[in-house]
Amino acid sequence: MSSTINYQDLAEKIKLWGQELGFAQVGITDIDLSQHEQYLQNWLDNQYHGTMDYMARHGMMRARPNELEPDTVRVISVRLNYLPTDAKFAQTLKNKNKGYVSRYALGRDYHKLMRKRLQQLGQKITEHCQTFKFRPFVDSAPVLERPLAEKAGLGWVGKHSLLINKSAGSWFFLGELLINLPLPIDSQPKNDCGQCVACMKICPTNAIVEPYVVDANRCISYLTIEHKGSIPEQFRDAIGNRIYGCDDCQLICPWNKFGQLTDEQDFTPRNNLDDSDLLELLSWTEQQFLDNTQGSPIRRIGYQSWQRNIVVALGNAPYSEAIINTLSSLRRTCGDIVAEHIDWALEKLNSATKKPINSLANTRLNERLIRSVEKGLPRDA
Repeated sequence: MSSTINYQDLAEKIKLWGQELGFAQVGITDIDLSQHEQYLQNWLDNQYHGTMDYMARHGMMRARPNELEPDTVRVISVRLNYLPTDAKFAQTLKNKNKGYVSRYALGRDYHKLMRKRLQQLGQKITEHCQTFKFRPFVDSAPVLERPLAEKAGLGWVGKHSLLINKSAGSWFFLGELLINLPLPIDSQPKNDCGQCVACMKICPTNAIVEPYVVDANRCISYLTIEHKGSIPEQFRDAIGNRIYGCDDCQLICPWNKFGQLTDEQDFTPRNNLDDSDLLELLSWTEQQFLDNTQGSPIRRIGYQSWQRNIVVALGNAPYSEAIINTLSSLRRTCGDIVAEHIDWALEKLNSATKKPINSLANTRLNERLIRSVEKGLPRDA
């Protein structure tokens, strides 16, 4: 490695180049995650990763970037805002006949977009340092990206396990470059969650089992995205009209009143997915599902899980003959997994006139969340 490299100057240039590529922030950290290894092992031992076998497959490599990519001595961590103007959080959550899709998934799949820009950043650095080696990651390898981003100064890990930035909230994606240059590192910010437990209280399924610990088996995002097969009945009511992911813990977070809006047109909602009727979404054929989710992260869950999730949401919707007729018709042609959820939804809908669909406690939680959404969004959102 050339001794003539001014690493401080290069680090400053890298941050400037990253911002020119559209990243909201760029930070640099060393690769020492040893303090996170026991936490990771405990999380895995408790089976909090559910059926995500890939979380356990590589053992402690997740906390050891240099085992993943030899010669790695630093990590460049970046964040990219994804919150657009006119976000329809409260509007969609209020209307139980519409499907709620997590904000991050409404536009173009961020993986390819961010990976391309990270690749461009790496190539830019190579032009100034011929011995430079790098490898980009965007949810594509066993890396503890949030602890790395925290050490790189991009924010702190909140009690909901997501990264929070004091001046930008948490509506952003993360990506990394593993590199072989001993660049100066940034300082880790103070955790400013304080005594707040709003995210823990609002979680519909009580998935945040203790501060900073999420049990994926209970998490709506896991149940509607990662989990294949039958959704446990104990969680179906709480899912409400959330058909792909859940944003509740972010929506209630006080720091998201500082959420920064994105300039990326690719993150603008596609195909009206931020305001679509459940019955319309359920009417899609498999080919329509593939066409309408092309270039979207939604596509990876597959048609069966898409139908399953919508059926659960329809079971939580107000009773209507149209819903009953649609579900009964689909029951004659769908597979076993979807059929099981249809049976549950029909039974629930048919008994809706005999007892309230939601408990008073859940109703109050929902009302609190909606009020928080309406008050807490950044200006123009």
